[in-house]
Amino acid sequence: MALSPEIIDEINLLALFNLESTQEGIKVHTQTNPKAAAAAERLFEKGIVTQQDGGYLTDLGVEAAEHLQHLLLILQ
Repeated sequence: MALSPEIIDEINLLALFNLESTQEGIKVHTQTNPKAAAAAERLFEKGIVTQQDGGYLTDLGVEAAEHLQHLLLILQ
């Protein structure tokens, strides 16, 4: 199974979240990075982040980000 460029963009954005603080979110600026902005919108639609431009991780988002960070540690 190959990962689509869109999924890779979502993974890259999800990897930016700091899991040590639930009060730390991210904001993606559409003009600065349209691919990241589109990824943020998709993550919002999937219930992973709280805002269309990023925001905070939802409970599902925290779980996904934790799994992602574990995978990245294993692969490094």
